[in-house]
Amino acid sequence: MRNCLVIDLDRCSGCDSCVVACKLENNIDLGNYWNQVIAVGPTGTHPDIEQYWLPVQCQQCENPACVHVCPTGASYRDEKTGVVLIDKAKCIGCQYCMMACPYGVRTFNQKEKVVEKCTLCSHRTADGESVPACVHNCCCGARLYGDLDDPESDAAKAVAAASPDAVHHLPDPGSAKPATVYLLSPKTAAWKELV
Repeated sequence: MRNCLVIDLDRCSGCDSCVVACKLENNIDLGNYWNQVIAVGPTGTHPDIEQYWLPVQCQQCENPACVHVCPTGASYRDEKTGVVLIDKAKCIGCQYCMMACPYGVRTFNQKEKVVEKCTLCSHRTADGESVPACVHNCCCGARLYGDLDDPESDAAKAVAAASPDAVHHLPDPGSAKPATVYLLSPKTAAWKELV
């Protein structure tokens, strides 16, 4: 099972509603983010300019470095859902996982002295019926959630329908195998390797 996000960058407007929804749903402290939207561009020469917005959150890696370096087992990949999670009761705040994450998507909660990150709203999605808050609140319909191994899921259907040259992942500096899929067609912009 590979539950993850599929984000259609052809549709993303950079409005940050996913960022706001995430912060409100998960009661995230000021200054901390589990999801951020990065402007890529503009690039090119007028009048041939292109730009897109890249939402970045936990990539739900299949072989997460954060899990391998955690000395207490606080960071783990849930066997049932495939989602990378943090057990705050086991977290000692060493931040090794933050250093190991190639995407810089973990934050340190100063009040609780633990590391936090996107959980794909596991408290909402555990019932198998709900979607993460960022997906629910995306006003452009750019975010999809589901199991990539289930051809009937919205996420898998979107990837299957996309042209192969429009399917992207953030760069994998090792063997992490990030599961999050980005859809960006060449007609919108050229994919940039940012990380």
